[in-house]
Amino acid sequence: MTHMAKTVVIHEHGGPETLTIETRAVDEPGPGEIRIAHRACGLNFIDIYQRSGLYPQRMPAALGMEAAGVVEAVGEGVTHLKPGDRAAYAANPPGAYTEARVMPAAQVCPLPEGISFEEGAAMMLKGMTVEYLFHRTTPLEAGDTVLFHAAAGGVGLIACQWARSEGITLIGTAGSDEKCQLALDHGATHCINYRTEDFVARVRDLTGGKGVVAVMDSVGKDTFDGSLDCLKPLGMLINFGSASGPVPPFNIATLAAKGSLKLTRPTLFTHIADHATCQEMARHLFDKVLSGEVTIRIDQKFALDNIAEAHRALAGRQTTGCTIVTI
Repeated sequence: MTHMAKTVVIHEHGGPETLTIETRAVDEPGPGEIRIAHRACGLNFIDIYQRSGLYPQRMPAALGMEAAGVVEAVGEGVTHLKPGDRAAYAANPPGAYTEARVMPAAQVCPLPEGISFEEGAAMMLKGMTVEYLFHRTTPLEAGDTVLFHAAAGGVGLIACQWARSEGITLIGTAGSDEKCQLALDHGATHCINYRTEDFVARVRDLTGGKGVVAVMDSVGKDTFDGSLDCLKPLGMLINFGSASGPVPPFNIATLAAKGSLKLTRPTLFTHIADHATCQEMARHLFDKVLSGEVTIRIDQKFALDNIAEAHRALAGRQTTGCTIVTI
């Protein structure tokens, strides 16, 4: 049986005005696939990168990388999910901005009772990103100090709570006093308003001139040089996003001159490509939420029909916490 679903599609790269809503056919799942009816989907900067062409897509392209809903059907070989299961995911290929879809099952995770569909849609990409930042990128332990840019955003507020739960000192940055207070309320030890303070000087002051063991930076171009200057010798800069634009080419010898620094540009999708690893990361995230150590804060909700407005709000730095699109 063929089902029909409203789906957000672009036919060319560009601004929010390129986002159109079409009704598309949704078929039965094939081997290794599921059909899922969404209850909510998440909004992330990667969606903007794909829409704008920073991450080029083949046209026409469906957008959206995370969602939560109910499994309607499973294809041959799918054993970890069954029809009727609550589920959530962050996964390729894009296409989560829709009422329902057929997709690969391997990165779709059973969603525990006690976590709502809206929380599931808001937390998967951001929460598993925090999981790999703290557990799979560079060794971190209780007592370490890290710098986290955009600490009042969706990823940032999860990171603040995650750091507090593991005894890690997190110094955040944000663009207003109100956003700094939000980060502090969620577990940041310190938060720097980068519009009124030099974050490099402030980090050096807070660490007694030593610097931090890691910088977690999703801003990119505007913070890259300063982030390097915040690291202690042998420290690692983890650049996991480009909200201000891509980092320009630079001389790799700079890393040696500044203290044998390390630099990495990871993505969540490398980490979750393996089914077992993906499910393990999701369970770790779910445990944090179910224990109360991490609360998923949803500050903005948009209807699917208002997806362009949602993109404008996120790109304009008008959001805090997580943003979801309701179905």
